[in-house]
Amino acid sequence: MKKEFLDKAIYYAKKAYDIDEVPIGAVIVKDNEIIGYGYNKKEKEKSVLEHAEISAIKMAEKKVDNWRLNGCDIYVSLDPCPMCASAIKQARIKNVYSALNNLDNNNFEIISQIFRKDKVNPEVKFITNLDIESSKKILNSFFKKQRNK
Repeated sequence: MKKEFLDKAIYYAKKAYDIDEVPIGAVIVKDNEIIGYGYNKKEKEKSVLEHAEISAIKMAEKKVDNWRLNGCDIYVSLDPCPMCASAIKQARIKNVYSALNNLDNNNFEIISQIFRKDKVNPEVKFITNLDIESSKKILNSFFKKQRNK
């Protein structure tokens, strides 16, 4: 785990914040190089699929010209949802480094189950709460701003 990549995921979360989206960012790293990044754009694109992790995966797939992202890690500003966790696993991403657990125990249990080794895909290693303060700060600011609208 490299702090600089987690900081970059937070940077992309701020990009989402700036366009009035829930501030979640993600970067995909291979051989110490960012090959994909994304941030939440669900409202802007009017699509449930426009999560930070999905955008980062699509960009990384283009960069390596393959849907298999073997040897890659993903850094996220908030634990992935089950949809994104499934995409991460299907893409063969090796490690997930998350700044903050989303406090939903059900979500944690579901994504932990998804990340387990199965008959087709290897285990995805998942570590959370690596930069609680940075992620909490931007999320709290966003939701406070939304309540004041």
